[in-house]
Amino acid sequence: MGGSRRWLPAALLAAAVVFPLVAPNDYWTGVATRVALYSTLALGLNVVVGFAGLLDLGYVAFFGIGSYVYAFLASPHFGLHWPTIVVLPIVLVVTAVAGILIGAPTLRLRGDYLAIVTLGFGEITYLLLINLDRPINITGGPSGIVTIDPPKFFGWTATRNGQYYYLFLAAALMALFVSARLRNSRIGWSWQAIREDELAARVMGINTTVAKLQAFAIGAALAGLAGALLACWQRSVFPDNFLFTESINVLAMVIIGGSGSLAGVLLGAALIVTLPEIFRDFLLYRMLVFGLALMVLMVFRPEGLLVRRRAAVRSAPDPAPQLEAPPAARAGAGSRAGSAPHAVSPDEPAN
Repeated sequence: MGGSRRWLPAALLAAAVVFPLVAPNDYWTGVATRVALYSTLALGLNVVVGFAGLLDLGYVAFFGIGSYVYAFLASPHFGLHWPTIVVLPIVLVVTAVAGILIGAPTLRLRGDYLAIVTLGFGEITYLLLINLDRPINITGGPSGIVTIDPPKFFGWTATRNGQYYYLFLAAALMALFVSARLRNSRIGWSWQAIREDELAARVMGINTTVAKLQAFAIGAALAGLAGALLACWQRSVFPDNFLFTESINVLAMVIIGGSGSLAGVLLGAALIVTLPEIFRDFLLYRMLVFGLALMVLMVFRPEGLLVRRRAAVRSAPDPAPQLEAPPAARAGAGSRAGSAPHAVSPDEPAN
């Protein structure tokens, strides 16, 4: 069993690398590219929801911010055509700062209250993307921004789905590596402590304020990276790409796969992206079939498909059981213990 766990990730990686070479057509290569894109996005949300236990329903806002920042710096919209290797770090920094700005006012909120605030942030971002086209055209309004530059790295330019697939796969692997290192780091254990009991984590000396802001910043940065990749792949961005339904889809990837499980998040992203395509033959009823499949899955696997195993806490062994004395022996011992000792009179000679 342990040997299979070692070679299974390598086998899956090899299958992912050769998939465009054996794909039946370019359409399925494009589907696999979307799987890689949403894997990066879901891994970012998993940092916030799965590791730190912070319910974020406005996560799509960072996705949109990353897309539009890339469009601002690599399109004719503002006359800027910066190279991709320069734009991507800027996107990461801007979205991380946006994550800190939305996380700072919500430090005292948890559960439903945090979800409502983040949902409001996502809707405000969507409205800004639609209306910031006047009096100065910043976002392009409902028409969005088109003719975005394709990704260029040292003279290499991506033009086909197969090339985008490998670029997106590299981004997903990077996000997976970062998530794995964070989970097993000191800050990762701090997030897990906050997720289980924030008050206990604070009593133990964990700076919950800094830990939460770090979770928001890292999750937002990964979402911004995915947004930049989407912008250069579509060669255009529109406000309708970042509706509330996108946040629900990404959250479903995390929950269905297994919150906190890296392999589960990747599996959830693959299922959410590919199942609607598999059910495409059902035409108008494909989303109904897709929803029913998700409902059945949640009934039988409410904790997710792949749940990360936690180390069991070893308790002290129970003391050896003591044999109970028979009733007659207990009665005799009680009578002997209850009888008063013989008092020696002063006039009675001692033996």
